[in-house]
Amino acid sequence: MDGVVVLQVTPAFLKASHQYPHFWRVVSAIRCMMDSSRSAQRTVIQFLRAEGEHALQIYSRNKEVYEEKCLSRCTIFRWCQRYEAVRVNIKDLPRPGEAHVVTNSATISAVDELIRQNRRMAIHEISVELSISKGTVHHIIHKKLGYAQWVPKHL
Repeated sequence: MDGVVVLQVTPAFLKASHQYPHFWRVVSAIRCMMDSSRSAQRTVIQFLRAEGEHALQIYSRNKEVYEEKCLSRCTIFRWCQRYEAVRVNIKDLPRPGEAHVVTNSATISAVDELIRQNRRMAIHEISVELSISKGTVHHIIHKKLGYAQWVPKHL
């Protein structure tokens, strides 16, 4: 049974496990080694770093276990530096990029009111007036309000 870990859980075992603060971290790390996701690998990195392993050793061990799904060397080094700076959250942090489309009822009604006041108002003008993106205005007009796209008269 290569790679299988069997723990016999008895009352004495549970009592003894509370005396060792890293015990549950080991159990968590073993569970995560079966999962090759990024967050699982970060948990393993955090555990091994807490045990005093150096980043290069952690990279070598991860490469053996996760093979082609292993995080890159520079990523592992970066996470080791973060854990040295006492970062404990292993979840991905929000990244800059496309913002979420915020379409609450107040914004939808404001866009609808502006269109009813002046139906020739351009999407750009609405976005400037309400301080929201043109994409959000477009989403509200076409998806939320269900207005058809304007067609030139010359067709």
